[in-house]
Amino acid sequence: MSATADITIVGAGIVGAACAAACAQAGLNVVVVDRGPVGGGTTAAGMGHLVVMDDSPAQFALTAYSRRLWRELAPQLPSNVEFDPCGTLWVAADEEEMAEVRRKEAFYREHGVKVEVLDEAALAQAEPNLRAGLAGGLVVTEDAVLYPPGAARFLLETAPAGRVQVRTGIEVNAISRDGTVRLRDGTRLAAAVVVNAAGCDSPLLTPDLPVRKRKGHLVITERHPGFVRHQIVELGYLKSAHAVAADSVAFNIQPRKTGQMLIGSSRQFNANSTEINQPILDRMVRRALEYLPTLGQLTAIRCWTGHRAATPDKLPLIGPSLDCERVWLATGHEGLGITTSLGTGKLLADLLLKRPTEIPAWPYSPERLAHGDAPHG
Repeated sequence: MSATADITIVGAGIVGAACAAACAQAGLNVVVVDRGPVGGGTTAAGMGHLVVMDDSPAQFALTAYSRRLWRELAPQLPSNVEFDPCGTLWVAADEEEMAEVRRKEAFYREHGVKVEVLDEAALAQAEPNLRAGLAGGLVVTEDAVLYPPGAARFLLETAPAGRVQVRTGIEVNAISRDGTVRLRDGTRLAAAVVVNAAGCDSPLLTPDLPVRKRKGHLVITERHPGFVRHQIVELGYLKSAHAVAADSVAFNIQPRKTGQMLIGSSRQFNANSTEINQPILDRMVRRALEYLPTLGQLTAIRCWTGHRAATPDKLPLIGPSLDCERVWLATGHEGLGITTSLGTGKLLADLLLKRPTEIPAWPYSPERLAHGDAPHG
């Protein structure tokens, strides 16, 4: 058995990296293991949106807390993380959706989030390539985008010297109740606590976790700097994100520091393969063209799929597992893992060290689902 660490973290995606960084900053010795490279799974497959969301009070609390942490960290981020404070533009197609703009505006302003409402003319000026006739939109001015694999690597590389050991290319077979991790080659890693941050694969290591795979497609274009200036999302995206039975698509486009455009998004349950689903991809692109008619003039260079780790109430699982106090969870972030990674890491470290948490931790506790206390609203 290898030397004992304070914490073994299974998963070197951005959530696992953020947990490792926060634990190391707290003075703990951490070993991170992953079968692939750092940030090579869901982290590499997703969009890098740092966004405040308000689907529920708990979602708002965690995304707002995490986005603040990202903005505080931004001056230290190297160029390869591609941090871009471009803001999020929620587009309203009609007056019904403008009512949602006004609701979001009131909520965000009340909670100290900077926003700007755009009417039809202001929207056209802000994003000239959007189709004419859209009703308006809401700009969340302090949202941002970044390149997630670069961010995950940065978090691990800049952790306090000697506190974090990263072991990649190593497959984990099992997590034991006594705080050991068994690797495929038979090696066992001992630690006081094991953190399961394996995302979509977390149920393979902690049985009966209420985490399901939710497949998505993305397309990236050649470099077309300035084609869009904000991360643009249709307000219908919220309906798509809430759909749990049917396949769904929604318009979502992200400008990258490289000048490329990253186009989404789709959601599918019960689709475990990584193959491109051409009908879904076609629907997704057609939806984007409805909002950006000249998008068809750009050249797409690659499309791919990935899987999000989804929970029943759309909130992550952060804290001790239900059946073993030495096995902790940091999983189930669905499409918000990039944003909420830093908040997750801070919460996890505070809970492990029995320190006060900056936001209430109960809404993300695995215990909530066992007690039927999942947040609503």
